[in-house]
Amino acid sequence: QVQLVESGGGRVQPGGSLRLSCVASGEPLHEAAIGWFRQGRGAGRERILCITPNNEVKWYRDSIKGRFTVSRDNAKNTFYLQMNGLRIEDTAVYYCATGGFDECDYLMDHWGKGTAVTVSA
Repeated sequence: QVQLVESGGGRVQPGGSLRLSCVASGEPLHEAAIGWFRQGRGAGRERILCITPNNEVKWYRDSIKGRFTVSRDNAKNTFYLQMNGLRIEDTAVYYCATGGFDECDYLMDHWGKGTAVTVSA
């Protein structure tokens, strides 16, 4: 059973940066696509990007292009979301997820509990 644990969230001023981590346990995910999602207060959960086993990145939100990057360290079974130039509207709980498949658009049914990011002046 795959378990995912996110960390690295916190409070930051607009324009600041955070690096989120997603640590996987239970089985290696070097052949799995990893998705990143977020859910703002009063909003639905939205998918923002995904990284494939071949390090291809699929973007689902234009607003984060040029500001967010994603990477993976398969040796550590850990995945990262680097967020720069943070905006107030980036405030949300951020989640990583996987379905164990190598494609981003397949169902992702293993989720972490999320880490909260607050961007405020």
